[in-house]
Amino acid sequence: MRRILIMACALWLLAGCATLQRKDQLRDETLESYGAALRWGDFQSAWNFVDPAVRSAHPLTTQQKALYNTVRIAQYEPSGPMATGPDTVEQRAQITLIVKTSQSVYSVLDRQTWRWDAKAKHWWLESGLPDITPQQ
Repeated sequence: MRRILIMACALWLLAGCATLQRKDQLRDETLESYGAALRWGDFQSAWNFVDPAVRSAHPLTTQQKALYNTVRIAQYEPSGPMATGPDTVEQRAQITLIVKTSQSVYSVLDRQTWRWDAKAKHWWLESGLPDITPQQ
């Protein structure tokens, strides 16, 4: 009986580890795909990574869409992610942008917050798309 209990506990722990590994793998794949969308300047695809509740509450304005269309991404350098809770991670990314009309270059720091949705088995960006407004 004791052996059966030990075996059952061991299997339960292994199953939990496999679930955590899959969750981490999905996180890494999601963050890489999001970064790729930004590197290609595909803000519409990047928008699909944003939590649907956030998209609904804070839709992109015409001005934001227009601003995204005025730049090209020269560089996207993420650092992290760093766990901030059991189902949240934060990541920072230095984004270098080129203004299409003037070829001027500037950088912004994007602070991202990602949340694991256990029901959908999906990582969602809660912080929204990066604010690429040039800082004066």
